[in-house]
Amino acid sequence: MFGASGQLGVELVRELKVRRYAVTGWERTQVDITDASAVERALAQSDADVVFNSAAYNQVDIAEKEPQAAFLVNGLAVRNLALACRQMDARLVHFSTDYVFDGRAHHPYTEDDPTHPLGAYAVSKLAGELYAQAYLDRATVVRTSGVFGPGGLHTARGNFVELMLRLAGAGQPIRVVEDHVASPTYAPLLAARTIDLVDRDLNGVFHIGGGTPISWFQFARTIFQVAHLEPLLLATNEREYRTAARRPKYSALSNAKIERLGLDPLPPLQQAVELYFAARPSAKP
Repeated sequence: MFGASGQLGVELVRELKVRRYAVTGWERTQVDITDASAVERALAQSDADVVFNSAAYNQVDIAEKEPQAAFLVNGLAVRNLALACRQMDARLVHFSTDYVFDGRAHHPYTEDDPTHPLGAYAVSKLAGELYAQAYLDRATVVRTSGVFGPGGLHTARGNFVELMLRLAGAGQPIRVVEDHVASPTYAPLLAARTIDLVDRDLNGVFHIGGGTPISWFQFARTIFQVAHLEPLLLATNEREYRTAARRPKYSALSNAKIERLGLDPLPPLQQAVELYFAARPSAKP
């Protein structure tokens, strides 16, 4: 397990242990996945049958200034993992993003929709998908969106829920874009559904996004409703809130494929946010 201490990684480790898998987890300080030799040594010592990669460079705007750094982690490092997995005949489970799409669709994206990344981060994530599939027959690529989980309390970058709570505590007006729609996804459920795919020995690309296509403004409103907070929340838009990187305006993901395969549907977003707050006081890294 690479990225074991991240917001998704801690949930993967927890769920794998619940299902009685033997788990070895590495943080970036222990194994640098951009170092092919280090990856080979770590996997050879673990003799893993399944390798999860939840490590990523996810600073979307900064990637526009340092595209090489993003590509090294999100693209070439996945090649390192895929080659090492091929030597061991291990499955690679790799996490990707809704940002591989351009946002011009008017329906939740399916796995068969054409990709068209809009910036350096998105290009690097699509490259990782392609490397995983190029070198491995046993590759599971999971695209997701707007991940939030209790582990975000203990990571440097946090998550959208924690950001909204901090802003509410500051007592200033909060502006959130209303013209960008995604599928915010609760990390423990993402981990569980991903491991369901592994348990069923399923290869290929799968979408696991929150059960509700929703704007970031409406997501913020839901957070405050569940938290019983009433800050001054104002809607803004892409034109008023410029960012260095272009982002897809509509990147909701369809879960139809995993549901056809018999995996449980993800709950509505409000229920996921309620689960987050129920878990939040006892969240442990």
